[in-house]
Amino acid sequence: MIGTRPLLGLLDRYLLREAAQVFLAIVLVLVLILASLMFLRTLEEVNLGGLGVDVVFRYLSLQIQRDISSLLPPAFFLAILVTLARFARDSELIAMQACGVGPPRLYRTFLLLAVPVAFVTGWVALDLKPHAAAGIQQIRLQQKEQAAQIAGLQAGRFYVEEQGKVVVYIGEIDQHKLLGDVFVLDRRGEKTRLVVSDSGRHRIEESTGDHLVTLTQGHRFDGQAGSGAYLIGDFERYEIRLADAGSAPHAFNKRATIPTPDLMHSDELADRVELEHRLAAPLSILTLAVLAIPLVDPSPRQRTTGRMLLALLAYFSFFNLQRLAESWMAAGVTPAWLGSLWYQLAILVFVHLMLLPENFWFKRLSRCLWGDRHGCIKPS
Repeated sequence: MIGTRPLLGLLDRYLLREAAQVFLAIVLVLVLILASLMFLRTLEEVNLGGLGVDVVFRYLSLQIQRDISSLLPPAFFLAILVTLARFARDSELIAMQACGVGPPRLYRTFLLLAVPVAFVTGWVALDLKPHAAAGIQQIRLQQKEQAAQIAGLQAGRFYVEEQGKVVVYIGEIDQHKLLGDVFVLDRRGEKTRLVVSDSGRHRIEESTGDHLVTLTQGHRFDGQAGSGAYLIGDFERYEIRLADAGSAPHAFNKRATIPTPDLMHSDELADRVELEHRLAAPLSILTLAVLAIPLVDPSPRQRTTGRMLLALLAYFSFFNLQRLAESWMAAGVTPAWLGSLWYQLAILVFVHLMLLPENFWFKRLSRCLWGDRHGCIKPS
């Protein structure tokens, strides 16, 4: 005769295996989508001259390492929902309840999977992510110094400066560093400025390190695209200033690149916001595991539209509130002692309150309070 303990142990392994398979499949799909989008974006940067061909795959790898911790919590949440929905559709949850396996057992079983996933997510968010962010910043700096400086431009290519606000094209560069067929699109002011010239010269200002491009005998067009109000003129001499790449030291000081131990020993509010942002990912695994289980109705005959809408609402509210809570904490809207992780508890309370009218014990208590003794727990 099969005892209760071996049966429940087998059931636990079945639940864990099904949830783990779905979770790995969802993570794989999300990583492939993320890698495809980033690869296209990286190729665009290569085409614009902002990134060298030799660092494409290393740059893409670092981007995936930086963002993978943001994919794991939603992937785990969807995995639990999909797994339980499949069990409910096949009447397996009803069969489990008939055998005495209720929600407490499901909570315990799925938390057994959530804990190791949370540890892996914590390692990625607290250790791997800042290293990847630092590597990305280092690559960007190297490319800025090597390929994005005007002195190092090659003829026949477009180069983008100041986050796309300035686009420079030089058709020819002779051995004396004289420029030919120069095109400049400048969108730093209120009006877009287009400058074309047949010749020009480049020099670096020693006092500031800025790049000065002096054009001669050219044409200038000022205005907005789609508008007929354009100012057209010719010029004998035109000079454009481009800030030096080394004049932006903040690129080294982005908090995403700061190691986690340094954030833990810092007293600055912005550092604490960054630390709690990293801690949010592993904590979200545990919170979303507890959140997903009651969102699936075990009966296949019940209409699940309401719970699925609640699941979508909880999903989008969870990650939108995360950004809002972090912004409020950084701006001083919420007190420092409250932190930015309160939204996880708020979503848990909200969802369980929304599902409270469907709770069995709540229904019995309501009957007792409203005087309906039928189905009410009678005193012994």
